[in-house]
Amino acid sequence: MQRSERRPKLVALVPMRHESERVPGKNYRLLAGRPLYSYILETLRSCPEVEQIVVDTDSPPIRKGVKEGFPEVLLLERPDHLRDGNVPMNEVLLHDAGAAEASFYLQTHSTNPLLRADTVAQAIARFFEAYPRHDSLFSVTRLQQRLWDARVQPVNHDPNVLIRTQDLPPMYVENSCLYLFEREGFLERRNRIGRTPMLFEIAAEEAWDLDNEIDFRLAESLLGERADKEV
Repeated sequence: MQRSERRPKLVALVPMRHESERVPGKNYRLLAGRPLYSYILETLRSCPEVEQIVVDTDSPPIRKGVKEGFPEVLLLERPDHLRDGNVPMNEVLLHDAGAAEASFYLQTHSTNPLLRADTVAQAIARFFEAYPRHDSLFSVTRLQQRLWDARVQPVNHDPNVLIRTQDLPPMYVENSCLYLFEREGFLERRNRIGRTPMLFEIAAEEAWDLDNEIDFRLAESLLGERADKEV
């Protein structure tokens, strides 16, 4: 009798579009001499908790580079109807989950080159410690500044009581670095953020998301500083 294949416990999903509106070829553009996508793949490769890395892409240069530099990565061809930049990410992830079954998923982006493997491992450990009380986790950056809405109404402070910004109750920005979620809940809700999510805080200098030209320049400087410290 033929044995059925075991479903991996944790699979990392890394979607990468070929086109980019603000920075042409962003996902495979060189950053400090290396394609941008290589940084996050190296980070995930260093996490033993991740049993499989999956790259979903419609980009020929990314497919070629991943095949050569990361042969263990599973490449998925993104279908035509999911290639437009306006397609919700959850729809892309539903396609990926259908092609790469796992009990749990970790989703990240190639635009997070400063994310460290230790941070990813800590997020994974925190999630499984809290599961099933929390069915998902997403990473955030702490924000302690005076915020106002479009109606010029204070969001998180009293303008008549100017306490120091470092003493304000913290707000949190979803930074798109990490999402962890269970398969069954995701398929049911069609959303990577479940019913009982938990926050995972990441320092701002590590959570930098590359979205425009100045982000590339800042990331290159931060990577240089990191390399100097590690020498």
